Amino acid sequence: MNSRSQIDPFSLTTLGDSNMKVPALGFGGGTLGDPNEIISEQQAYGTIDTAYEKGIRFFDTAPWYGLTKSEHRIGQYLRQKPRDSFSLNTKVGRVFSRPDNPETFHQERWAGGLPFQLRFDYSRSGFQRSYEDSLQRLGLNTVDSLTVHDLDYKFHHDDESVNHCLDQLSRDGGIDWLIERKARGEIKAIGAGVNQTLMIPKLLERFEDWDFFLLAMPYTLLDQTALDDAFELCQKHRISIIIGAVFASGILAGPINSDSTYAYQPAEQSILEKARAIETICLKHEVPLGAAALQFPLGHPLVASVIPGSNQPDIVEINLEW
Repeated sequence: MNSRSQIDPFSLTTLGDSNMKVPALGFGGGTLGDPNEIISEQQAYGTIDTAYEKGIRFFDTAPWYGLTKSEHRIGQYLRQKPRDSFSLNTKVGRVFSRPDNPETFHQERWAGGLPFQLRFDYSRSGFQRSYEDSLQRLGLNTVDSLTVHDLDYKFHHDDESVNHCLDQLSRDGGIDWLIERKARGEIKAIGAGVNQTLMIPKLLERFEDWDFFLLAMPYTLLDQTALDDAFELCQKHRISIIIGAVFASGILAGPINSDSTYAYQPAEQSILEKARAIETICLKHEVPLGAAALQFPLGHPLVASVIPGSNQPDIVEINLEW
């Protein structure tokens, strides 16, 4: 790899056995939920506009991002564009509603999150509610793919809770609802977004209908645990991979310093040292660390797309350059 690498960011790859194609470089909508800083609507729309006008046409969002804010922002822009000019993925598994007491409601995850209360629901009725709410927030009556969001131990903590969610997906009809949407042509592809690769065998043990897994963190320049067995299983089942958090939540975008974040937390010393060692190699070869991080996952044949997040236009342009 070098600074003149010939990866085409707009080259298309089919997801699994679906008829949905995605480009090598997409747009991750998590940062448009204002996780750490609040940006203006003008800046948000300017960021999406830069992505679209520069040729990025695959957009990923979720109700979770900014407690529905990301969907509002992405939808506000994309619904003004020809529907066949872009692909859109959103997620199911969380349902949002009015808090019991709006005056005392407080959430700590999103700096600019909207004032709505979440509950997890992986059942048929939960997915239907989440899907219809998302369409209305987006101002669109179709999305191209749906992703089961965060059914893993990061958010559900223990076996009892994870198994309860898996039971909702199976016994309470969540997976059947997704399969029906795809069979009817409402969506083109079904995915699952996970933060931990150990969930991939668990999900495949019960369900074989995935077209893709969206991985956040387990396959980056700093961590290749997905290679241990998860990718082998995906290859066996003809399942594609989309990589979120390609910069490991910040540190691999550089420059590396004591404030760098890894896995959405302040980076530990061992991670800082490993990242700096990688950065040193990149500098030796005159390759930006961010370019190496962005291109690295695409070297694996299972990886169809990387979807870095952006909240300002120049970041979009830098990602395209990288």
